[in-house]
Amino acid sequence: MEAKVDIKLEDAFLNLEEIIKKLEASSISLEESFQLYKEGMNLLELCNKQIDQVEKDVLKLNERGELHEF
Repeated sequence: MEAKVDIKLEDAFLNLEEIIKKLEASSISLEESFQLYKEGMNLLELCNKQIDQVEKDVLKLNERGELHEF
């Protein structure tokens, strides 16, 4: 299952938390743990892309009150 592009960052973090809980369960099969790992990595990639975009969008004011990209 691939991560959805339109998922909110907060929802992606919640999904990652759930994946971690499932991976920590002792009753999980190797196949299921590998699938959850791939899903988690997709979510991490999505989170990184969203965070990078937010960083690019952040603006700061200089001493003259003009906006400049961060």
